[in-house]
Amino acid sequence: MSEYQKSNRGDSANSIIKNHMIWSMGAGFIPVPIADLFAVSAIQLDMIRQMCKLYEVDFKQTEGKAVITALTGSGLARLGARAVKFIPGVGSILGGITMSVLSGASTFALGEVFKKHFETGGTFLDFDPERLKKYYHEKFEKGKEMAEEFRKKQETATQAVDVTSAMDKLKELAEMKQAGLLTEEEFEAMKKKIIG
Repeated sequence: MSEYQKSNRGDSANSIIKNHMIWSMGAGFIPVPIADLFAVSAIQLDMIRQMCKLYEVDFKQTEGKAVITALTGSGLARLGARAVKFIPGVGSILGGITMSVLSGASTFALGEVFKKHFETGGTFLDFDPERLKKYYHEKFEKGKEMAEEFRKKQETATQAVDVTSAMDKLKELAEMKQAGLLTEEEFEAMKKKIIG
């Protein structure tokens, strides 16, 4: 395989990992405890399936599930984040944010482990979770940083859209007032609703 093909394959693997990390983060926001776990696991299994196809490795669903469980461990942090969701009101919001970041980090780490294993010619037959756990934990920490950074970017982008939207609405209101379609009182009342 040429260096170009290896580079192309690496880029494709990175894209698969990133996309599945983002989907896992979304699944982490599912407000129903345990349902998020199943959604994230399905996303991770799909990522492994796509990585197998990319690296031309036979995919075996039962082995994939076993490897996910072996690498992600007992998931005490995930259980803790899920437990927070049981707190009425705030719990589902805080738990969702925490679970979202942890789900993204776990998916990123899992993808990086498979990428490394497959790039060195590995298959499911010679996959040793114990040997790769340290690498998984290193990538999990990097994944937490990446997921948190992505979450903050999304939050900022959403806020920017909200500000632009509010500005557009205020401009429309001013035009309606100038055209005589709104009274001063109506204008002020609607402006107050938009600004909050």
